[in-house]
Amino acid sequence: MSSWSDYIPQVLKFEKKLGEDKKAVTVINEYNKMYSHGSESEQDRALWESEKGKDAVSDFYNLVSDFYEWGWAQSFHFAVIQKGEPFEASLQRYEYMLPYRIGVERGQHLVDLGCGIGGPLRNIARFARCKVTGVTISKYQVERGNELNTQLNLEDSCNIVHGDFLNLPFEDETFDGAYTIEATCHTMEKTKVYSEAYRVIKPGCCFAGYEWCVTDKYDPQNKEHREAKFAVEVGNGLPDTATFDQVVGSLKEAGFEVLEYYDASKYSELPWYYPLKAGFSVKGFRHTRVGHYFTHITVTTLEKLGIVPKGSAEVSRMLIKAAQDLVHAGELGIYIPMFFFLARKPEKPSAQN
Repeated sequence: MSSWSDYIPQVLKFEKKLGEDKKAVTVINEYNKMYSHGSESEQDRALWESEKGKDAVSDFYNLVSDFYEWGWAQSFHFAVIQKGEPFEASLQRYEYMLPYRIGVERGQHLVDLGCGIGGPLRNIARFARCKVTGVTISKYQVERGNELNTQLNLEDSCNIVHGDFLNLPFEDETFDGAYTIEATCHTMEKTKVYSEAYRVIKPGCCFAGYEWCVTDKYDPQNKEHREAKFAVEVGNGLPDTATFDQVVGSLKEAGFEVLEYYDASKYSELPWYYPLKAGFSVKGFRHTRVGHYFTHITVTTLEKLGIVPKGSAEVSRMLIKAAQDLVHAGELGIYIPMFFFLARKPEKPSAQN
């Protein structure tokens, strides 16, 4: 079993880019300006989808990836959790559902839209005996993810490339399937990103994923609901969050046949936000209020000693608040990170004689 000391080296390891540029506070301030008037107006929509908006998301993940890896796992997502189940097991089972539902066969090639540092794609490649290429807008995640691929001798089956999932750097009909795990929530242009998935997979192949959505319980006229939703978006690098109907509608607009969709959180024996409220254990400790406090004090001290880059404590503070805001929205029942969908690109029409 891992001990607390196993994670200390990860606290001490921060991004090369961040260490060189010393820009953490600047990035956070610029990122927060994206939300100065809310994220739902046409003006803010245009800003979010602009190059400046994309740079904000990229910088956000350049900053927080090491924090996520240390405090969560190499898979930056939630999962359906059963009672008594190890957290890592729930993450893997959640990921394994995707190649199973897509129907990928051994040796085929999948694309992961918004892959982070590649935890899911490595698990999926090993589980399904397939190849997976991941795309992320964060250059740091490309570097870190491919470093891990090499360390695990998976470079022949796993690869991460730098790119924008609104304009994928691949030819048409390249892949045997596509998936996304809590990543396309970072754009309001749902039809556009789904259209790119449609373009790069072969006819008859499937696209599956998990989306962050507001639920049917969300009431935009309710002040507490609006504030909780907005807090989640600010703390997690998100624009305006989609509804279930918007996700399904955008898939259809992109040309997909929508085979299935549902709120996966209803199949979880424990609340989806449970890991953020985990009890005292070696791994769960990091998610408790005491664990948050201990982590933040550690990072603050290391920053004062010059061991970690300036601004690291501000990132830590931002992420602690983000976790608390997610729990609040989850408890209100207005937000989920696991709206599952399965869609298929139609077969090409048969040639007429």
